[in-house]
This record gives sequence, structure tokens and C-alpha cells, in this order.
Amino acid sequence: MQRRQFHAALAAALTAATASAPAQTATAARPPAAEPDHDMSSMPAHWMGREQIAMLVYPEFTALDLVGPQYMFASLMGATVHLVGATREPVRSDTGLVFVPSMTFDECPSELDVLFVPGGSRGTLAAIRDEATRIFVADRGSRAKLVTSVCTGSLLLGACGLLRGYRATSHWVTRDLLPLVGATAVDARVVRDRNRITGAGVTAGLDFGLSIVEQLRDREYAQAVQLLAEYDPRPHLQAGHPRRAPAKVRRMMQAMFTDFHARTRDELTLQLQRR
Repeated sequence: MQRRQFHAALAAALTAATASAPAQTATAARPPAAEPDHDMSSMPAHWMGREQIAMLVYPEFTALDLVGPQYMFASLMGATVHLVGATREPVRSDTGLVFVPSMTFDECPSELDVLFVPGGSRGTLAAIRDEATRIFVADRGSRAKLVTSVCTGSLLLGACGLLRGYRATSHWVTRDLLPLVGATAVDARVVRDRNRITGAGVTAGLDFGLSIVEQLRDREYAQAVQLLAEYDPRPHLQAGHPRRAPAKVRRMMQAMFTDFHARTRDELTLQLQRR
């Protein structure tokens, strides 16, 4: 298969995955990709997979934590991407985007190739406190081939006992809480420790997702996905990490999350005591 044919097939798959969603609403399951109008018989066999990928959604999660990785996961030819919620009712993110789960906790496949958990602030704290959510994450995470998260989603993984003894990362505001759940906190964009893969805050989901595409396919496939996404970040501001942000800005953002940090710390401590 020629490179142009691969890009065309990839574009068709991505279009099928996203084009049918109405404005400000993410529909649940990716519909079957249209049959390509060219011969794909020479495509490397490992470029076509059969992965089952479950992406958790819960009220007030951070939409970009999920949308970036979902774009990458949807590019995996042959994979099935599920949006999983407690019910099939629409779920509103912390910025007002509405997502429609494709299945409930009970309907989600028991054996997953990838379990993904997004983060947030108040929404994540509520998810940590919610027994049904913890039971679902702990159950699927106990068997998933890859247990993953972006941003404060790692705290939810940790609350479910899935990061004990692992290196992990989180949003910079809450990364210091990871030792409460038995994890070793690492200041990195993407952290891999065996089958645990965690991304830092929000936009790190793009790097995280692309790294998983490379793992499940290969470097050339991931490069094609990156090119299709035109993912070539060149921010005109250099304040995306606390080491580079002006001290005044860093202090302002830390102050904004003081209460959330304290309440999350208390909740994680409580969950640890209950186990």
C-alpha cells in the first residue's frame, strides 16, 4: 500500500469516527469505518488491530483530557473505542461540552486492551467518592492490558488501588498527592511503568495518545497520525510548565486550587484508610 493510500484510509477512519457528532456533543461509539476504495492487501498485518478501548466519562471531567487521546485512539484501524458512563445519559464536562456514553459500566467489555481515565477538579473528586465508579475502574483495571490516565485521572486510578508500586504523573498541581496512593510521582509529560501509562495535565493527552498509537502499531503509523493531525505545537507563550511560568502566574494558579488540593488529599487519605 502506498503512503498516500494509507493516509487516505486513515483520514476516512477518522472522518467516520468524528464527522457525525453534532456541535458541542461527542457521540459515543465510533461507527464502522467506510470500506476503503483501494487495495489494502499490502498493508502490514500489525497495522490492523482488534483492540477494545474503554474511555471513562463522568460529570465535570475535563473534556480535553479525553478528546486528544480519543482522536489518537480513533485512528487505530480495527480498534473499537467506547465512551463508558455510569448510565447512557449525556455527561456534561467541566467546560460545558456534552458527551453521550456508548455504554454503561455493566455493558462495558470485561476484558480491555486499554482502560482510560480522564481528570478534572471537582468532577474527579466526586468520581473518587463515587463507589460505583471506583468499583468499575478497579474491576476493569485489574485485567486491562494497559491502564492509563491523563491529568488528575491518575488520582482516580490510585484511589482504586491501581498505582501502588508504580511510577506515575498527574497535573502539576496535584502530582505531589500520588504518594498517598502508593505511587512514585514523576515530573514528566508521559510516564510509563510496565502497563501503567499516565499523562500529565490536559494537553499532555495528545503526547500520551500518540505514544500509545506508536506502541500498539509502530513508529511510522504514529508519525502518519501525527501528520494527519498536524500536531506540531509551537506555543508563542512559554508558560506551560511551572518551571517556565512566571512566579506570579504560578502562585496565582496554585492559590486557585488550594481548596481542591486539600479536599482531594483528605479524600485519598480516607480511601486508603478504608482499604
